[in-house]
Amino acid sequence: MSLPNVPNITPTITVSTNEAINLLLTSIAMEEISISHIINSEAERIQLVLGTLHESGTPASIEEILEVNRDVRQTLSDVVRSELLLHIKLVTVLNAKNPVN
Repeated sequence: MSLPNVPNITPTITVSTNEAINLLLTSIAMEEISISHIINSEAERIQLVLGTLHESGTPASIEEILEVNRDVRQTLSDVVRSELLLHIKLVTVLNAKNPVN
């Protein structure tokens, strides 16, 4: 999977408003890609402990399953908070692109 390329920005480069908006949108997209990897990783953790991802030698105990469940719930709670912040960032950027008169 490839990621978007962000140009090397040094103090001598001038960036137009449209370019700045595009860079901000790119940063939001890259964060969303990162979050999707975190969600996928948590799904694989659940599958692994339940034995549906790979056949393992010994099945997980109820305590182990509940512990993984608690950890995944906490991680997903953190993901939701990140998504809320990204939504605010996206709305702010989109409003800058199309200001209300």
